[in-house]
Amino acid sequence: MEIALATTIGTIARLSSTTVIFSVISPSNTTSYLRYNNINALAARILTFVHRLYNQCTYGNMLGDILKTQDLNVVLRRYGEQSRWKELTQLFEWMQYHGKASASSYSSYIKFMGKSLNPVTALEIYNNITDDSIKVNVYICNAILSCLVRSGKFDSGMKLFQKMKQDGLSPDGFTYNTLLTGCIKVKDGYATALKLYEELKINGLQMDSDEGHSPNVYHYSSLLNAYSSDGNYKKADTLVEEMKSLGLVPNKVMLTTLLKVYVRGGLFEKSRELLAELEAMGYAQDEMPFCLLMDGLSKAGKLDEARSVFNEVKEKGVRSDGYAHSIMITAFCRSGLVNEAKELAKEFETKNGRYDLVMLNSMLCAYCRAGEMESVMQTMKKMDELAISPDRHTLSILIKYFCKEKLYLLAYRTMEDLRKKGYQPDEELCSSLIFYLGKSGAHLEAFSVYNTLRYSKRTMSKALHEKILHILMAGRLFKDAYVIVKDNAGLISQPALKKFTVKFVKFGNINLMNDAMKAVHASGYKIEQGIFQTIMSRYISQPEKKELLLQLLNWMAGQGYVVDPTTRNLVLKNSHLFGRQLIAETLSKQHVMAKAKRS
Repeated sequence: MEIALATTIGTIARLSSTTVIFSVISPSNTTSYLRYNNINALAARILTFVHRLYNQCTYGNMLGDILKTQDLNVVLRRYGEQSRWKELTQLFEWMQYHGKASASSYSSYIKFMGKSLNPVTALEIYNNITDDSIKVNVYICNAILSCLVRSGKFDSGMKLFQKMKQDGLSPDGFTYNTLLTGCIKVKDGYATALKLYEELKINGLQMDSDEGHSPNVYHYSSLLNAYSSDGNYKKADTLVEEMKSLGLVPNKVMLTTLLKVYVRGGLFEKSRELLAELEAMGYAQDEMPFCLLMDGLSKAGKLDEARSVFNEVKEKGVRSDGYAHSIMITAFCRSGLVNEAKELAKEFETKNGRYDLVMLNSMLCAYCRAGEMESVMQTMKKMDELAISPDRHTLSILIKYFCKEKLYLLAYRTMEDLRKKGYQPDEELCSSLIFYLGKSGAHLEAFSVYNTLRYSKRTMSKALHEKILHILMAGRLFKDAYVIVKDNAGLISQPALKKFTVKFVKFGNINLMNDAMKAVHASGYKIEQGIFQTIMSRYISQPEKKELLLQLLNWMAGQGYVVDPTTRNLVLKNSHLFGRQLIAETLSKQHVMAKAKRS
């Protein structure tokens, strides 16, 4: 049967009748065949054939009896497993269009969109589900939450989780595990992790087995990671004891995480005891546990103790990728021992015959912190010689260093390199650079960095809009300042809006003055009479702007503004430039409309 099927499918393109394939593929054997056989080429041919039949609307009903949703789900999952995102999307959309998409189809598609780091598409698919029972299906909810957490959108995931529960979701253990994992990756995730854990216990849930982890162990590991960020060793110890009481044995990952908790909590003696326990169990054959202790000791100012652990790594022949050297190089530079740091770097190069990016970044960061300009340049030269391309971390280190050395334009050019390489800029770094560029008079460059951050899809601080507004006004870039106000007027303070308004009506583009006033007014700011007088004076100085003057007068009336006597006399005095009767009628109309609006 399998040979006949393969032969038939292989000649599909030449078939003029469907009877042969219908006789070979039947509902009873299609799913099993697709599930247990390599379908790279076969699936594509089946889908091409299926698509053609549906497009012709000739054999749709007959085909529906042959290729069931479960058959197509097998192909859908295979496309996802092979990272064939284009075919995956085409098939899913086809299934949606022809009513072949089930809860399993949505779950698989959203899951694979998460793996391709395409959360926007996945979220759009989820939000467009109209069947409420499908929308709160736990597998679909788990898939979209996992997608959001994986792509760094933990806050969005938590908001969606709360809404899902309100809509009727009954979360399972995997739901909580997914969110607990996300807590590790965000600032202040510790408190959220505690709430999730309490909710998990209240619901009487246990973590399902997932990816080779024993039941419960994985979610305990996620929660322990959350404790590590806070250094809460008491809760960590309680958690481990709770695990043991349930008959669960902490694995290598959990014990290493517990070591991290002790180090963060400053319990170095307990850390040493646990490290010895890890060694006895054969869990310290690589450098990571030693590095955790070394790093904690060095940051606590215990350089000699950190050096002792480092020497222990070398003496015991612990497998190392250079991370231990990186920690000690950084520690030496932090303590002002730059020569020792250089010697250690040379030792690593001599022993390993190479440098890698992680090592070079560590050296670069250490030299920058110590203000060793010559060493910084030598490290960059070495990267060039070894054809090692700088990454986001490298460029960020350099930007901070150049700002520290007041080499702001060099920092700006480095930021441009970061952008061109496709790296997402850090808001704090951008904000600092914007401030320094503005302070040094590089107003256009500051605006360029602002735009880089603005178009990076990151959430921007509200204060940054006002910061760049002041910089643009200082640089007399009033057209760009107007754009900032137009797009963000509601986020800018009243004093800043007043300053912008005063400067713009004096020095800004005359053709944009009416639009600028509308933007400022829309924010809730009450425009002062002196501003209108300045605008009228500028229009009078250029009689060809007659239409703009009339438009402003009419707009003022609609918003309840009336020109004061001084401005009114100024306009009437020069009404011959614009048409005496027209000006008189407009001013009269303005007075009536404003009076009616006030009443």
